[in-house]
Amino acid sequence: MPLHRILLYVQDVEKTVGFYAKYFGYVPHREDGDRIVELVSSDGGANLMVHKAGKAQKAGQSLVKLVFDIEDVEAFCTSCAGEGLHFGPLHKADGYVFANAKDPCNNPISVSGRAFRKTP
Repeated sequence: MPLHRILLYVQDVEKTVGFYAKYFGYVPHREDGDRIVELVSSDGGANLMVHKAGKAQKAGQSLVKLVFDIEDVEAFCTSCAGEGLHFGPLHKADGYVFANAKDPCNNPISVSGRAFRKTP
C-alpha cells in the first residue's frame, strides 16, 4: 500500500498552509465544517493534512521529518532564501546533497537530492 497522506499537528494552521503552498507547491483544499486543511501535492506525491494541535502538544515535538525530493538542492535553497526560508548548511551524503530547515510551527523538513543520485 502506498502512503498517500501525512497528518501534521501544528500551532498555526494558516502559516503552515501558506508555507507548504509557497515553497513546495501544495494546493490547499478546504471543506466546510472540516477541521483539517488538506494540502494536495502538485506532482502526485503524498498529501499533507494540517490539523490544529491540541494544547498539550509542543511545537516541533515530532519524530517525523518531511523530506522533499529536489534535484538541485543548492539552487532551491538559494531561491527559498530570497523568499524568506533559510535552510541550514548543505550536507554531502552518499552521492547526494541535502539541507534542513523548520516549518512555521517548528516541524523539521529537509530537501534532498537522494532520489536523483546516480547509482552504479
